[in-house]
Amino acid sequence: MNRASAPGLDALLNRPSMASLSTPLRDALLQRWHEEGTDHAQQASWPVLVDTMDALALLSADDSALVAGLLFDLPGLRAGLEALPLGTLKTAVLGLLEGLDAADQVWALHAGREAGRNSEGLRRLLLSIIHDLRVVPILLARQLARMRAADRLPEEERRALAQLTRDIHAPLANRLGIWQLKWELEDLAFRHLEPDTYRRIAREVDETRLARERYVDTVKKTLSRELVAQGIEADVSGRPKHIYSIWRKMQKKRLAFDQLYDIRAVRVMVKDVAACYAALGVVHSLWVPVPSEFDDYIARPKANDYRSLHTAVIGPEGRTIEVQIRTHDMHAQAELGVAAHWRYKEGSKGAEKAFDRKITWMRQLLEHSQDGQGGELAGALDAELTEDRVYALSPKDEVMDLPQGATPLDFAYHVHTMVGHRCRGAKVNGRIVPLTYRLRSGDRVEILTGKEADPRRDWLLVANGYLASNRSREKVRGWFHKLDRARNVQAGRELLDRELKRLGLQHADLAVAAKKFHADSVDDLYIQVALGDTGPHQVSRALLEAERAATQPATPSLPRPTARRENLGKSKFTVQGVGNLLVQLARCCQPVAGEPIVGYLTRSRGVTVHRTDCAALARLQAASPQRILPVEWGQAGGGYEVDVVVNAVDRRWLLKDITNLIAQEDAYVLDIHSDNVRNSGRAHLRLRLKVSDYGQLATLLGKLDALPGVNDVRRLG
Repeated sequence: MNRASAPGLDALLNRPSMASLSTPLRDALLQRWHEEGTDHAQQASWPVLVDTMDALALLSADDSALVAGLLFDLPGLRAGLEALPLGTLKTAVLGLLEGLDAADQVWALHAGREAGRNSEGLRRLLLSIIHDLRVVPILLARQLARMRAADRLPEEERRALAQLTRDIHAPLANRLGIWQLKWELEDLAFRHLEPDTYRRIAREVDETRLARERYVDTVKKTLSRELVAQGIEADVSGRPKHIYSIWRKMQKKRLAFDQLYDIRAVRVMVKDVAACYAALGVVHSLWVPVPSEFDDYIARPKANDYRSLHTAVIGPEGRTIEVQIRTHDMHAQAELGVAAHWRYKEGSKGAEKAFDRKITWMRQLLEHSQDGQGGELAGALDAELTEDRVYALSPKDEVMDLPQGATPLDFAYHVHTMVGHRCRGAKVNGRIVPLTYRLRSGDRVEILTGKEADPRRDWLLVANGYLASNRSREKVRGWFHKLDRARNVQAGRELLDRELKRLGLQHADLAVAAKKFHADSVDDLYIQVALGDTGPHQVSRALLEAERAATQPATPSLPRPTARRENLGKSKFTVQGVGNLLVQLARCCQPVAGEPIVGYLTRSRGVTVHRTDCAALARLQAASPQRILPVEWGQAGGGYEVDVVVNAVDRRWLLKDITNLIAQEDAYVLDIHSDNVRNSGRAHLRLRLKVSDYGQLATLLGKLDALPGVNDVRRLG
């Protein structure tokens, strides 16, 4: 192919919008273009591509965004991406192209849907699956270019494109604060979706244009003169009104065209914030303000970081006119929005912080649905509060909004309560996964159900990881609430016995715990455990606290019962009445922080700390009761050692699963001893662990017990 056969790329690369690209990159793109040639689809979309590049340049796009926008619409060039001399741009370009591909999947989900149906979910899905913020302005620039050329499309295709623009792109431009694109996207979509209404309002605007422009010129001259007299440097200009915004205000306020006061509007731009308020004073001294029409978006910026002063006054001839006052920086932010920070790494620290705030805001907006007025956020956003969400797809392409960490079981209960109750398994992206699998945005989930509802009680235990949503957990509780008392008592007893045995508390008095949890009897406590209203871990903690309280009065007190803390802030214990003693843990029972303990004063090794139910301590106390000392846990650092025994099926990856779980719980493995009987299929592991306190130990034992193939987990001592 000769050079003349592809004049389009030459012309495009020579446009001002592409001036920043390096000469080697330009030459490589042209060479690749000539080698591959062009097809009819590429030639037909050439004006759209040129318009896209110009729009990106208007938004101050960096080189990686320009290259990604170019390659995405020219697949022939993209196929040779590896050969292009992109240098440090390569990683960013690949990320942007992946984001654009993901966006095409969202557009496919939108196709064929009713107007506006599921559009908010699709916006959330889009923003959650792209990892580079610059993808969104590229999408907006491409869509604006396509909308400008939409007149050449068949009517059905044109209306579908306009509906996509209204549902997805215009609200995104609004939320990102890119007003320069937002207004045109809204107007073009309005023109193709409601052509008669659009033409009527456009005709009314044109009919009053000359008189309105003469009136605005008079106001500009009067205001400019007064600002100069007050020593305020300002640029005063007329502010254009857009067809869609006029129609929306007519609908919102139920007014006719000639009743809208802000058809006449001026904009004042000054150098700093102080000058904004000074100019506001000049405006209000010249004309009478309309009290209900003043908004201070400088003191209280909009959720998309828009800042400006808005006021309306009764101007010359008794006509109302709107006045906007802002700094030049605020104007650039209002016009370009998030695109103003594309080059933040080259700027000041302030610009970097502004970009970080925009990233934070973008994540926060995923939590808010669109209100009925132009896609603005519902209420103010708290800059310090963000809750990540997961957006998964049903087999029918509906977007499900789930909390971070959600599982297929959460998804099932989100679809319908009975779907959750009948859930037996799940497929994610066509593959069978466990019900504890953590979903990611964009995952397509299919729930496998049985004929009968049969939820499991271990779904209620947080440590097991089946449910991340409290709402889902309440639905499971509701099911078990309906079962007969005897079945709930039996199930609760089994759950609690397993936990108490694991912690060596199987002989504890449950009546004490029943009283603490306001249960009329031990059976009622079992029911609370069975229904998930009280966790087994809570009961075991209450029993330990009761034992600790019971042993305190029985301990003989020494003279001077003042507490002395050894090595404050570093010691693990508080020893009453005695100081300057070595304090150490007893090896026989290995107490862990939070358990009831007592000290024994040895002859040569200081104070040894035992659990109150330690058998060795009982023998020592019987022989030398005067050596028993009250001991309490102090502000210990460094953790506590404990021995744990695991009995399990000898399967592949058992040890890996156990050690990974211990690491995830921030505990440490100090020693592992394995005792496997050949050909028995059983594994017996003894682990020495380092944990921070009793609570961490109880949680860890519960999760170890829930691992596949594990039959029994208990602490030694």
